[in-house]
Amino acid sequence: MELINWKGIIESLLFAAGDEGLTLKQIAQVLEMDEVLANQVLQELITEYSENTNRGIMLVELAGTYQLATKKEHSIYLKKLVESPHTTALSQAALETLAIIAYKQPITRIEIEEIRGVKTDRPLQTLSAKALIKEVGRAEGAGRAYLYGTTKEFLDYFGLKSIEELPPLPEKVDDVNVQEEADLFFERFEDHFNV
Repeated sequence: MELINWKGIIESLLFAAGDEGLTLKQIAQVLEMDEVLANQVLQELITEYSENTNRGIMLVELAGTYQLATKKEHSIYLKKLVESPHTTALSQAALETLAIIAYKQPITRIEIEEIRGVKTDRPLQTLSAKALIKEVGRAEGAGRAYLYGTTKEFLDYFGLKSIEELPPLPEKVDDVNVQEEADLFFERFEDHFNV
């Protein structure tokens, strides 16, 4: 009989859940086991991560959810990664997508694509990976598309206290100069924040 690697499965589930984390109840339901046994496996994992100094991650419980997190002793390197100019530069497509989300949030991917006129899958992935945007809910109606909005990291990244501090949009744009105005706006947005 093959033994089931519960720890490996839980680790995979927590990795897939990301910052959202998982509750004990969710883990137990997915594994189809009682919460006492699921908790026992979780506690063993927590111990293994904390005792193994060769691991860069740990398993933590925050507000009733379990999630993988980086170890505090590595924070200096993580800070360097985040502050590195190579990781902070945004492409024009990502910058345009971010500006649309910032001003129109909450907004769906389809609505963003209608404004930009091109697909936005890659820019959305980039912005999500940099934690500048997040899913903030679901749209009403068929399909219940994800709604995107900016994050606290977005405000930090651009040195803003609140979304209200964004530079104002032009009042009126005639159809002939829409692309020119859009380019000028994104240029101003980029210059304003020295992205």
